[in-house]
Amino acid sequence: MIVVDNGSTDDTAEVARAEGARVVSEPRRGYGQACLTGIASLPAGTDVVVFLDGDHSDHPEEIPRLLRPILEDRADMVIGSRTLGTAERGALTPQQVVGNRLACLLMRVVLGVGYTDLGPFRAIRLASLMALEMEDRSYGWTVEMQMKAIHRGLRVSEVPVSYRRRVGHSKISGTVLGSIRAGAKILVSIARYAFDGH
Repeated sequence: MIVVDNGSTDDTAEVARAEGARVVSEPRRGYGQACLTGIASLPAGTDVVVFLDGDHSDHPEEIPRLLRPILEDRADMVIGSRTLGTAERGALTPQQVVGNRLACLLMRVVLGVGYTDLGPFRAIRLASLMALEMEDRSYGWTVEMQMKAIHRGLRVSEVPVSYRRRVGHSKISGTVLGSIRAGAKILVSIARYAFDGH
C-alpha cells in the first residue's frame, strides 16, 4: 500500500507508516498530483492499481468488489459508484450530489456513456492507466480518467460501493469556494476531453 502525503497537517503519515504503508512525500498540492506521484512510486510487476481516499470515507474491505471484474477479464477499469451503493447520511454534501449528477449528465451527452459517479474509489489495469497518459494535477483527475478511458476503448464497469462521512474537514467540498473551484475544474475538464481525449 502506498500513501501519498502532499501537505497533510495531521498525523496521517505517521499513522500510515505504523500500519505498514509506504508513505511517499509530495510537496506539490493537488489530488491529481498525489495520484501521479503514487503511480510513479509503484513497485515493478504491478498489474492493477486501486485508488481510494485516505479520509476514511471509502471502505478498503470492498476492494475485492472492484478487482473482480478486472481479474475475470470483464473490465479494464472499475469505478466504485456511491450512487449505486449506500452512502451514509451526510457523507455527500448537497453540492457534491448536484455536481456529480451534472458532470455525469454532461458526460452522457458528450460520450453517450451512462456513468453514475465520479467516485475516487476505483481500480484499473496499470497498462491501461499508463496508456491514458494522465495529466491533470487537481480536481479534474477522475473526469480525465473516465473520459479518456472511453476515447481509448477501455472496458469500463461500475460496481456499488459504500461511503461514509470523512474524518476531518474537506478543503474542497467543505467550503463554498472549494466547491466552486472543483466544479469549474470538472466542467473545464469535460469540455477539454469531450472530443479527442487528449
